Amino acid sequence: MTENDEDPSLSRPQRRLLKRIYNGRTTPIVADGRPFLTYKDAAKYPLALLVAERDAAYTEMKAFAKDESQ
Repeated sequence: MTENDEDPSLSRPQRRLLKRIYNGRTTPIVADGRPFLTYKDAAKYPLALLVAERDAAYTEMKAFAKDESQ
């Protein structure tokens, strides 16, 4: 069993935050050097990663959106 099998989805707060930061977005958020413009794309990417990498990608998206809003 891999780490992905143990925790196959993002947490509810993670999903809600991603939906909020990607709602109506016109400029992409970059995480791991990859641009994400829609919630659907942003939510799929972390699910393909191991749990520790998933959390890091989510944190990077969150930080990028926060920096952009200031």
